[in-house]
Amino acid sequence: MLAQVDPIAFKLFGIPIHWYALIIVSGIVLGVWMASREAVRVGFEEDDIIDFMLWALPMSIIGARLYYVIFEWRTYIEHPLQIFNIRNGGLAIYGGLIAGGIVVYLFTQHRYYSFWKFLDVAAPSVIIAQAIGRWGNFMNHEAYGPETSRQFLESLHLPNFIIENMYIDGAFHHPTFLYESIWNVIGFAVILYLRSKKDLFRQGEIFLTYVLWYSFGRFFIEGMRTDSLYLFNTIRVSQLLSAVLFGTALILFLYRRKKVMPPLYNKRGVR
Repeated sequence: MLAQVDPIAFKLFGIPIHWYALIIVSGIVLGVWMASREAVRVGFEEDDIIDFMLWALPMSIIGARLYYVIFEWRTYIEHPLQIFNIRNGGLAIYGGLIAGGIVVYLFTQHRYYSFWKFLDVAAPSVIIAQAIGRWGNFMNHEAYGPETSRQFLESLHLPNFIIENMYIDGAFHHPTFLYESIWNVIGFAVILYLRSKKDLFRQGEIFLTYVLWYSFGRFFIEGMRTDSLYLFNTIRVSQLLSAVLFGTALILFLYRRKKVMPPLYNKRGVR
């Protein structure tokens, strides 16, 4: 008999606490801690990150939910109260990123900070939080790919608990949640390595590298998923957005290089 994980971690005063929520929160906490340390190192205040998150976190959740609901409106128009039920998932990462980007712009304008500099601080934290958050999808048995065989999954040298939990609706499936999580962890390591090269990046390029890396991988991984959101029932929304983001980030990267933007570090090693 296959050992399937329970999406509910425990109950608190009779209220079920889902692994999905605990994992998402863990990723956010780690991301905030990392961004706070980097913020201090480059000249911001540690409280700047906390103040930003007080606005960004709720708005990102709202954005992630709205994005999902908009493209699944046929379901929610029949059950409108389910729009507010996010305990079982239904949060789209791209919606959260879009909302978070808007908050970054408004926050930095209000405090007269460099928009690009703030994004550079946030980017590594965002991608590692995304890597962790994908395991919430695993606990919910979602964000998986097409059918495959147990033999194929074993050939990937995956732990048995992952293989067994990829048995969904009578068949084994590709663990696309895992593919994306690994892609993000590698991207996180690459970004940190490149960031350590003082003369390599200019302001905004850490963030643009994150966009390039994430959107490139997401484009191909999204093509494998069985639960994609669609536009006109034919176009995978996240694939389309990934292509647009990749192209936009590449153009911005090259344009800003050509315009000789400010270096990432000044003579004291501070941005």
